Amino acid sequence: MTVTRIIGLILIVAGIAAIGTGGFSFTKETHQAKIGPIELSVKEKQDVLFPTWASVATIVVGGALLIFGGRKG
Repeated sequence: MTVTRIIGLILIVAGIAAIGTGGFSFTKETHQAKIGPIELSVKEKQDVLFPTWASVATIVVGGALLIFGGRKG
């Protein structure tokens, strides 16, 4: 299996995972104010969404690499 086909397979798996999960979220802590020994901070939840069109495009490109990657012209 060539490197191109391996990359294609990874792209297909990543595209399917992106469609399945839809995105991910994480908590970001920001320091708002520090006055002497008192420190105020805010925890903010951030969402990162994967566009469906990008996930499908990733699967298509991965499929193309998997199919055409091993051919010598």
